[in-house]
Amino acid sequence: MSRLASFALNALYLTLLVIASPWIVWSAVRTGKHREGFAAKFLGLAPRRAGNRPCVWLHAVSVGEVNLLATTIAEIAAQRPDWEIVVSTTTKTGYDLARKKYADRTVFYCPLDFTWATATAMRRIRPTMLVLAELELWPNLIAAAKRCGAKTAIINGRLSDKSFRGYRRVRALVVPSLRRIDLIAAQNEETADRFRQLGARPHSVHATGSLKFDGAKTERNNPKTIALRELVGLSPQSIVFLAGSTQDPEERYALEIVQRLAPAYPDLRLILVPRHPERFEEVATLLRNHGVAWRRRSELGAEPSRTAATSDWRVLLVDTIGELGAWWGTATIGFVGGSFGDRGGQNMLEPAAYGVATCFGPNTWNFRDIVGQLLAADGAQVVRSPAEFEAFVRQSLDSPEYAQRLGERAQRLVVSQQGATRRTVELISTLAAEPTRTATARHAA
Repeated sequence: MSRLASFALNALYLTLLVIASPWIVWSAVRTGKHREGFAAKFLGLAPRRAGNRPCVWLHAVSVGEVNLLATTIAEIAAQRPDWEIVVSTTTKTGYDLARKKYADRTVFYCPLDFTWATATAMRRIRPTMLVLAELELWPNLIAAAKRCGAKTAIINGRLSDKSFRGYRRVRALVVPSLRRIDLIAAQNEETADRFRQLGARPHSVHATGSLKFDGAKTERNNPKTIALRELVGLSPQSIVFLAGSTQDPEERYALEIVQRLAPAYPDLRLILVPRHPERFEEVATLLRNHGVAWRRRSELGAEPSRTAATSDWRVLLVDTIGELGAWWGTATIGFVGGSFGDRGGQNMLEPAAYGVATCFGPNTWNFRDIVGQLLAADGAQVVRSPAEFEAFVRQSLDSPEYAQRLGERAQRLVVSQQGATRRTVELISTLAAEPTRTATARHAA
C-alpha cells in the first residue's frame, strides 16, 4: 500500500472517529463499551511476544467469531504443536469471552486500522501468519502484516448479498487488499466465486465449508449442559423453549407465547438469551412488567441450589456471556433471534446440532446458505409473523413426534457437513510451508 493511500485512510478513519465521538462517549458512559483497550487499539500496544516460535495471529471480531475459532485452534494445536497461537478481538464482550475460553493463549484487543497502530502491533507480535475470521478487510492491518513478512488468510470467509453489493461498488478500493491475501477459505463455492469477482487471486480461493458445522455440539449429555440443567433444577419432564441471540421485540413475542400456552403445559419453561449484554436490564424490566415468575442466571452461581428449583421460575433470563451453546442442549423447542429485525439472523447450527425443533424469523440473510440447507433438509421452519411463531411452538408441544423428527433431520444435516476445520487447517499449514514471495512477485501474481 502506498504512503498516500495509507495517509488517506488515516484521515478518513480520524474523520469518522470525530463524527462518531459523541455516540462513542455516550455508549461508554451508558454501557461501559469502548472503555477498555485504548493503548492496544489506538497505539498498537499489544503484548510483546517472547521467543521465536512460528506464530499464528487469529483475529475474531466478537463473541460469535471467538466461539467459531475453538475448533480451528484445537486443530492447529493438534497438527502443529510447535506453533504459538495468539488471539485478538475487537469488542469487549469478545475480549472477555476469549480471555475465559482461551485462558492458555495470549489474548488482546486488535489495533484499529491506523498505520501507526497496526505497525506497532505487528512488531510486538511478530506473527508468521495473520488469520482473519469470516471477513475483516482492514487495509492497513493487512499491509502491515505483509511488510513484516507474514502470510495472510481469511477463514470461514463469507459475503452476504448486502456485503457483496457494497464491496462491488467500491471494488477499486477492495482489490489491493484482497490481492494481498494469500489464502481465502470460503464457506461455499458461491462465496468463493464472489471473492474472485471482487479481485482475489483465483488460486488463493478455496471452498472449504463452514467452520460453524464443526463447532456445533451434538451430544446433549455433555458436562456443561448437565451442570446447567442441575443448576436451574430442570427435571426430565421439563419442556424447554429457548429463544437465543434475541433482539427487541423477540423476547416479548416468546414471553407472550409462553404465557398463553403455559396453562395447558405446566412443564413448559422459557429460557431467554439476549444477543447483547447491554439489553439484559431491558429484558429484566420486560419480565417484571409481565408479572411472570422468573430468575436471573447470574444470581444462581455455579453450583446447584434448592432456590433454583423448577417450580420457582417459568422464565430464565440468561444474563451471562458464553453459555448459549450449552443452554441449547437443554431445549426441546428453539427460536434463533435476530431474524425478526434488521440483524440478518444468528447462528442456527447450535440448536440444529442438538436436534432442537428450531424456527427463526424471515430475515436471515447473514446465514442464507445454512438456512437454505436446513430448509432443504426439512430440518427447520421459517416463521414470518408472531402468529406463525406461536403456531410453531404450539405444534411442537401438541405433537412431540413432529418436533423430534424436525430436530433429527437437522442434526443429521449438521453431522454430514462436518470436516471444514480439518480442510482449512491443512491449507493454512501448506501456506505456512511456502516461501514468502517478494513484493514484486506478489503484485505480479
